[in-house]
Amino acid sequence: MNNYKVLFLDIDGTLVRPDDTIEDSTKEAISQVQAKGIEVFLATGRPLHELKELAKELNIHSFIGYNGAYAIYKGEDLFQEPMKSSTVQSFLEIAKANGHEVVLYTNSMNVFTNLTFEVITDFMQKFHLHKNEAYSPSINHVVLGMTLVNLQKEDPALYNKEDGIHLSQVNVEGMRHCYDVIRDSVNKGYGIQVVLKQLGINKESSIAFGDGMNDKEMLQQVGESFAMGNGHSDLFQYAKHKTTEVTDSGIYNGLKMLGLVK
Repeated sequence: MNNYKVLFLDIDGTLVRPDDTIEDSTKEAISQVQAKGIEVFLATGRPLHELKELAKELNIHSFIGYNGAYAIYKGEDLFQEPMKSSTVQSFLEIAKANGHEVVLYTNSMNVFTNLTFEVITDFMQKFHLHKNEAYSPSINHVVLGMTLVNLQKEDPALYNKEDGIHLSQVNVEGMRHCYDVIRDSVNKGYGIQVVLKQLGINKESSIAFGDGMNDKEMLQQVGESFAMGNGHSDLFQYAKHKTTEVTDSGIYNGLKMLGLVK
């Protein structure tokens, strides 16, 4: 059996169910792999400053956040990769011209172009965002990630003018009008590459679970990759394995396939 050393878990739709709870089987699976000495990372589009309660509940201390732009290992920063100010400004201008809202994430705050719009307050509630403030151009140079809100199906094409950037639809019920802004060069896959290199772990000793298209690169950079049964239909081609849904012990069943849980 392979000597697995690290497990990367997406949060929404992978670890956390649509009702914002975590299955007991998932908690048990995480506990069992941790007991084997496997380091568990949360690998998410969410800002890391909002994960304290979730991390405490699962006894997790390592993270890749902002879709690969910031990593922490056992409480210590590994790297931060802010976006280009020009990209941030360009996307803000397109959003303003088309009636979209933008969430910009720094390493300490969630910054919104509108704090009171109903789709924004719904977004804050769904993703448990508490450290929120109104947008100011002074933060453009420290933006680690962005989410576009209130888009129609045809709207992502408006943002395709920027080279090296693509949009990934948020794979969460009620939030599919939201799109994460993903850099081709900085994404969850890039974050995993950096983490594995810095920790001296080979690709074959790593495992990842995801459900959304922002997990595509992550699943390609590990030895054992699992797409959740509830995953985006386009994601399955990038995963080595398909497991059950987030509401049907998907993480537990995937780890059981590898012989890591009982």
